[in-house]
Amino acid sequence: MSYSNVHFILFKPQLPENIGSCARALKNFNFTKLKLVSPKMSFPNEKVFATSVGAKDIINSSKVYKNFEDSIKDVHCVIATSSRMRKKNYKYLLMSELKKINFKKKVAIVFGPEASGLTNNELSYANYVIKLPTNDNFQSLNLSHCLILFCYEIFKILNKKIKKFDSKYQNKEINKRDLNKFINFLVNSLDQIGFLQPEHKRKSMIQNMRTIFHKMNLSDKEMRILLGIFSSLKEQKVH
Repeated sequence: MSYSNVHFILFKPQLPENIGSCARALKNFNFTKLKLVSPKMSFPNEKVFATSVGAKDIINSSKVYKNFEDSIKDVHCVIATSSRMRKKNYKYLLMSELKKINFKKKVAIVFGPEASGLTNNELSYANYVIKLPTNDNFQSLNLSHCLILFCYEIFKILNKKIKKFDSKYQNKEINKRDLNKFINFLVNSLDQIGFLQPEHKRKSMIQNMRTIFHKMNLSDKEMRILLGIFSSLKEQKVH
């Protein structure tokens, strides 16, 4: 599977800012193939480059086509996007089902004009149609926002080495013995100030408090901080 097999096609895009943002989204997720069909402005232009930020190479290598058929002639699978269901016999696909697509072959993801979306004519060329789940009362997505969702989902499928972001700085996790010592200290302190009242609720309150701290996976440093805080509060109450 290769990132270069995935082609993103913008059909009759209307705003240069959206094109630039789309290029930036592609580069964020390691994609390089951007195609435009009959853009509604001179392309490229300053606004496109300005919003592409560090993705000027994507803009410079993008291809412009006069008609839709030419833009998909070298791909094996076309996935069209739509903000609404159509009364046509299209094969709909969920975003979660993108993993079924064979990305070893060339795949095109097609996005329509910002104002109207793809027509049934463009959808008729598609192997699949995807409608993103959105608020029923506000279903229209910004072009670049829609595109970046596809970039992210396909990136997860293609990238087998997704990094787990763990901090290398680690504190020693406390054992249950030390945690129970801390909880016993806390119970004793609360008893001294008369907090665990009335008596018939004392057992339940202690159990709830124990549950809270045992779920927290405290480090030794965190426990020392809490111990210092509660000790200070106890001393203030005594004074």
